Amino acid sequence: MGKTVTDNLVDRDAAAFFHQEGSSPCIAALRAAEGIWLEDMDGRRFIDLHGNTAHHIGHRHPEVVAALKRQLETLPFSPRRFTNESAVALAEKLLARWPGAPAKVLFATGGSDAIEIALKLARVATGRHDTISLEGCYHGHGFGAFGLSEAHPDTRLGPLLPGRWHATPYWALDRGPERMLEDMRRAFAQSEGGIAAVIAEPIRSNCHLPPAGLWQEVRRLCDQHGALLIFDEIPSGLGKTGRFFAFAHVGALPDAVVLGKSLGGGILPIAAVIADARLNVAPELDLGHYTHEKNPLTALAALMTIEIIERDGLVERAAELETRITERIAELARRTPSIIGVRGRGLLLAVEFDPTVCRMTAGPEFAARLVSACMAEGLSTTAKGGTSIGFSLPMTITDAELGLVIDKLERAAVVVHSTSPAPLRNLPSAWPENYIE
Repeated sequence: MGKTVTDNLVDRDAAAFFHQEGSSPCIAALRAAEGIWLEDMDGRRFIDLHGNTAHHIGHRHPEVVAALKRQLETLPFSPRRFTNESAVALAEKLLARWPGAPAKVLFATGGSDAIEIALKLARVATGRHDTISLEGCYHGHGFGAFGLSEAHPDTRLGPLLPGRWHATPYWALDRGPERMLEDMRRAFAQSEGGIAAVIAEPIRSNCHLPPAGLWQEVRRLCDQHGALLIFDEIPSGLGKTGRFFAFAHVGALPDAVVLGKSLGGGILPIAAVIADARLNVAPELDLGHYTHEKNPLTALAALMTIEIIERDGLVERAAELETRITERIAELARRTPSIIGVRGRGLLLAVEFDPTVCRMTAGPEFAARLVSACMAEGLSTTAKGGTSIGFSLPMTITDAELGLVIDKLERAAVVVHSTSPAPLRNLPSAWPENYIE
């Protein structure tokens, strides 16, 4: 059998791009995306359970597309020294949603850049440079943001930012929350230059939920030591968890929050930092000097996204669907022994499987088997650790579409339990707990 159109494009991609974990070489080539659906070059269709957490309002939302076409005819670009209606309206919209003291915003072209803007704000506001983050988290791939993720990244990358303290993550199996607080207290006590900020996802994108009171105690520690609390809501914000800001679930108000991914409607790249206006102490510095900082197209995509979320009640929809999905997957678990259940909030979910029922152990091989079985049923997903898959659906999904997803998931679970599906080509060689595309 000869190569398909998809195969040929994947081969051309592999020849042209640097290879890197999780993206190149690719697993397929797309020609269309709409709503919950992806379609490859050969007409095969997949329901997107991953979407890089950018498809909150579905792929190619027609209202966003139409608005961008109109904007292209008038003002497609604005040099950063000029403002424009879309950028100001977006800033005002975000500030109107902020529940704390008066705040200000800065925009960037991606989440990693926005994380580093937040770090700069923390440094100039506190006069300190050290940070505390959680081991195994993910905050982006700039040299500052990436260094927050791991205490000991690959040595070939060379030195990253100094002063990085990594706490045990709350989702660790052995006393994770207690060890996390112990590590943070130790960092506050031992940092010679002082901690500028604690930065973390309030609800980790691997969908493990923090215990009640944990982030309130971190907030107390930050206040005690004069450090800022920065929440990374790049994957979890904008209603995905059933609250507009995910931190509303954890009872702790941060000094700054970072949004991204879905902010551009799954069409254009844009990220934002919303932070306490009292951090506005260094107007003489270029804290976020980006060519497309106030791009009218990206700002309009973000503004339209938030307006659609508000108008269509999608935050409430995500909260409602969490309950419905939890019940439906509990039903599947009673019929299909390989499924344990679901974890997470809203539509930021992961489905957990039992590898022992499948005569396997947790890890990369089992994770690859889960993803492969789902892809064979037309569900595009990724691993969330060694025993789970992502179940991140657009907040615009209909009841009928959800029923189709559950049916496909059940068929995939039966396959996982009974056979060994052929491995999906070009899967990552390993799936650490923090793997996320």
